[in-house]
Amino acid sequence: MISNFINTFDYSQKEIGNLLERALQLKKSIGKKTLSGKILGMLFFNASLRSRLSSVSAMEKLGGIAVDLPVAEGKSYPFEFRDGAVMDGDKIEHVRDAARVMSRYCDALAIRASELVTTSSKSVNVRGWEELKKDEVISAFERYSTVPVINMESNVYHPCQGLGDAMTIIEKFKKPKKRKYVLSWAYHPKALPMATPNSQFMAACDLGMDVVVAYPAGWELDEQIVKAAEKRATAAGGSLLTVNEQNVALDGADIVCAKSWGALKHYGNWSKEAKVRSKLKKWIIDDDAMKLTNKGYFMHCLPVRRNIEVTDSVIDSDHSLVVDEAENRMWAQMAIFEKVMTSS
Repeated sequence: MISNFINTFDYSQKEIGNLLERALQLKKSIGKKTLSGKILGMLFFNASLRSRLSSVSAMEKLGGIAVDLPVAEGKSYPFEFRDGAVMDGDKIEHVRDAARVMSRYCDALAIRASELVTTSSKSVNVRGWEELKKDEVISAFERYSTVPVINMESNVYHPCQGLGDAMTIIEKFKKPKKRKYVLSWAYHPKALPMATPNSQFMAACDLGMDVVVAYPAGWELDEQIVKAAEKRATAAGGSLLTVNEQNVALDGADIVCAKSWGALKHYGNWSKEAKVRSKLKKWIIDDDAMKLTNKGYFMHCLPVRRNIEVTDSVIDSDHSLVVDEAENRMWAQMAIFEKVMTSS
């Protein structure tokens, strides 16, 4: 059976714990190059800095190589993802063919495809959430690839970020169970995907933390994901709570993770969301916000809009973990790559 890595909740909490132990071990001492001769094929349909570079570095450190195929921003011909499509338009190759061929060359495929990720100064109009959550691109690669597929961010999940965050929290607290973790929505001039915040608070639930997700009314998370996270949190000895008041959430927090995301009810209608979003600029993590915490640490996945999502004084403080968090993406992915490329 192919061992894909699409969502951390596809794995048991014991398996996630084992991956985290391995990542921490690798950071102390890499030892044997366990992926010698292995090849990771990467397709980033969106811009990437950390995911791309951390993956290349991870494969190099483990003795393998990563091949970054230039598919984003018009650098390659467009793929067709629909089954049964009559390809008489601008689509040049069907994913059914591409994935199977790439599987002959590579030992795993890493895919990033998120419709709300854009380098434009403005957000983009997308389809409704019920359509986006089907994750058409990465699901197609899963379907047709004969080697493991690794999710480097889809519309719904960013599991590598979640695992890297969990590793960072363990480094700080050793035993994070029952520590208070707050994921706070933050203002941003564009609508951003839910994938990263989903995987971040899900990872904290798997650590048995008391997780609080704070967001303005109207920015609710997907109900199915919340219910699944509640079950995982309870199983790990923690809890999950959602609130609409940032100050209430921050009280006594040990970790504050800031992240913006788009309002599900406005997916497909950016102009309407923009009007509502513009009134929410008070949702920022500043010194006053951090004073409410239990001498808490600040986290953000990066890239970050300074003095929009978080002030310079917070992100540059001794309690900011953003650089550690970014580094740990590499170590966490090393554990993931080992897992999927060496499993029988």
